[in-house]
Amino acid sequence: MDRWEREGLRAANTGTLNQVDHMLDILKEQQAYLKNVQEKMTTLRATATSTDRLVTVTVDAAGVVTEVRFDQEALRGNADELGRSVAETARQAAAAARGQVQELLAPVLESAESMPDFSDLIPDAPSMRPHVDR
Repeated sequence: MDRWEREGLRAANTGTLNQVDHMLDILKEQQAYLKNVQEKMTTLRATATSTDRLVTVTVDAAGVVTEVRFDQEALRGNADELGRSVAETARQAAAAARGQVQELLAPVLESAESMPDFSDLIPDAPSMRPHVDR
């Protein structure tokens, strides 16, 4: 191997090392951010109120109902209608919680998309992008 080939390999190695260092920096940032997200998700709550304002439902980050409140008038109505109102309001609160979770995770997903893939670093390496569940 002559001097030019060695220099070429060193330059390629340096480029790959820089990309790996960049990936590690992104991963460290994501790890710190995800720790913060995890803490926020333990206290995340979403609340929805029925259109008739008789039912209010609160859910956690997973969409699990944590509280149901009824206006006094709600108890004087039809039990089936009240049940439907509770279910619909709970669905609305769960959708709001999903939206909050998506907002919290959006920066991580954006930075993950900018991260190089294995195939970007090593010629003929398999790409991991098709296997990552977005």
